Amino acid sequence: MILYDKGYDVIVVGAGHAGCEAALAAARMGCSTLLLSINLDAVALMSCNPAVGGQAKGHIVREIDALGGEMGKNIDATGIQFRVLNMRKGPAVRASRAQADKQLYRLRMKNVLEHQENLDLKQAEVTALHLQDGVAAGVDTRASVRYRGKTVVLTTGTFMRGLIHIGLVNYPGGRAGDLPSIGLSDQLKDLGFSVGRLKTGTPARLDGRTIDFSRLEPQFGDDPPRPFSFSTERIDRPQIPCYIAYTNERSHEIIRSGLDRSPLYAGIIEGIGPRYCPSIEDKVMRFPDKDRHQTFLEPEGADTVEYYPSGLSTSLPIDVQWAFYRSIEGLERVEIMRPAYAIEYDYVDPIQLHATLETKLIANLYHAGQINGTSGYEEAAGQGLMAGINAAMRCRGEEGIVLGRNEAYIGVMIDDLVTLGTREPYRMFTSRAEYRLLLREDNADLRLRDTGYRIGLVRDGDYSAFTQKKRLIAAEMERLAAQKLLLSEADSSFLQEFDLERMQNAISYEQLLRRPDITYEQLARLDSSCMELPDAVREQVEIQVKYKGYIDRQAEQVRRMSRMESARIPHSFDYLSMSGLTAEVREKLHRFRPDTLGQASRIPGITPAAIAVLSIALKVREEE
Repeated sequence: MILYDKGYDVIVVGAGHAGCEAALAAARMGCSTLLLSINLDAVALMSCNPAVGGQAKGHIVREIDALGGEMGKNIDATGIQFRVLNMRKGPAVRASRAQADKQLYRLRMKNVLEHQENLDLKQAEVTALHLQDGVAAGVDTRASVRYRGKTVVLTTGTFMRGLIHIGLVNYPGGRAGDLPSIGLSDQLKDLGFSVGRLKTGTPARLDGRTIDFSRLEPQFGDDPPRPFSFSTERIDRPQIPCYIAYTNERSHEIIRSGLDRSPLYAGIIEGIGPRYCPSIEDKVMRFPDKDRHQTFLEPEGADTVEYYPSGLSTSLPIDVQWAFYRSIEGLERVEIMRPAYAIEYDYVDPIQLHATLETKLIANLYHAGQINGTSGYEEAAGQGLMAGINAAMRCRGEEGIVLGRNEAYIGVMIDDLVTLGTREPYRMFTSRAEYRLLLREDNADLRLRDTGYRIGLVRDGDYSAFTQKKRLIAAEMERLAAQKLLLSEADSSFLQEFDLERMQNAISYEQLLRRPDITYEQLARLDSSCMELPDAVREQVEIQVKYKGYIDRQAEQVRRMSRMESARIPHSFDYLSMSGLTAEVREKLHRFRPDTLGQASRIPGITPAAIAVLSIALKVREEE
């Protein structure tokens, strides 16, 4: 084994969305960092859909940005269509989504990494961890080079023993065109980790020159487009439409006729696929009463003819793929540029992690992304950011950062993973968050910017703009509470329009804005200075005023739970010898080894009575 002559604080294995955020976070926090990738031309490659955000995923991207991560800035600089979903619904479920120029996204992120101080990039396949006294101390590569590191972050994506399936043909690959990672997951098993098998898939890429767009329904983005990053003032790139198409009964019959050669239905694929992003053959078989399924044809970039047919992933043989895609109206002559495929890969059960994403078995080893059983670029990037932060904190001799379920969707996701584990690809939804009214996209900076600045990720200029925004919000809230609408001075048409003619006493602007039928635009008829505030300030004030009662109620729930969430449980705590608990509860606590009482309370089968017994046992231990 050749020993590389430079040691690092943090070594990140894998340069997907998790790896990029982990490496940038560690380097920006002042740690010497090494990022290793099997293929440096595939840094931040969008292996599946060329898009960022969506329901709950957009929330995560805004949180990454608020903490000082890069994903939001990267999509703002390379996006070709931006939309805010659920605009007719409440602010808690509104979500940003953007189509990316796939190649520009990759190239810009690589450029950011290459110019980041404290960060080295190297192309290498990691085959094993290097341990010293049972602690992670570096990695070994296929070329017999050992890199030494105080901490290691594994972000292996779909590469560990990756196996690609197209019909009954399969071959090793981390994704189409890239080699898999062999050896690392075997070592993790030998070290005692529970390693499982998952599956995901991707649609074919279609030649836009062979699509009849005149027969399809265009879908345009928002005008003007709304940025993801709190640091982006506006989106200047030209925007490109997507197109809506539908499968039909003929499409479904073609799929059914090819199932005998489907690796999914022939039992060749062992891994469990994503419940919420099924293949088209799964959709056809699960919902036989549906005579069509919708797809969005998404451009992969401004300077390419490739289109991504969202929702039409499949592992059927290539000849069935030709017939299926050409059965769709507008695609009768379509040419496939890259075939659809399914991929199986190894993951490590995340219940073996602390909430900092450090593994419980091996100190100084962190896992992030699909190795933890998640799906999606955004989920991976959120974990990567937190793993990179906590690896850097370990190197600085500081306690790690753990985001609570009331602080961030990232906190909800990580708590779900380390408390419950997963047996299928985990995807974030707003419904997973019990405090989702507090965890809106619009207030991600108010929740997390201070933390990002404190640990050294948020730049001074961005933080100065943030503090100014906070001052403006506070001043406007105070002004609205003090400013009164007097009946004697009010515009009669305004009073009549909003049924205020019988008003007995003066009413504050805050009370007016609390009404569902009055917005800032209407308030400006009384006071034009309202509209002089920045859009982000007005949005924040209006939401805080209109939803104050609900927000206060959730904040009170958080306060009631905070004591339990902060009650730490020593990792060495002996559950098996505890009295007052059933054998089932003792076994579950011993297996999951929760970090806090709050985590313990969310383990299935752990009753409130068991938590009370555990709480008393912890107090007795503290007093001894």
